[in-house]
Amino acid sequence: MKNYFKHGLHGPLDVFPSKEKRKYIIASEIIKQFEVGKVYVEKEVNDLLATIYPDFATVRRFLIDYRFMIRSDDGTQYWIESGTHATT
Repeated sequence: MKNYFKHGLHGPLDVFPSKEKRKYIIASEIIKQFEVGKVYVEKEVNDLLATIYPDFATVRRFLIDYRFMIRSDDGTQYWIESGTHATT
């Protein structure tokens, strides 16, 4: 983790890894910044992710694609369900 979060886990991500396994590990840390059960609008998700990594859209997409975070069909709401990656 030190290779990716050079200022600690609560600091910015220096680089989003290219290898899937490493992305998964990084996403497991990033998702901890969100509250389970809380519904977020896209701007809230983007704002929080932007503090972690400048290309927040790439990170957001990974979180959605790998079911760390759920997105409504119309893309206006995001949330984390209990029992997903956020609690493991």
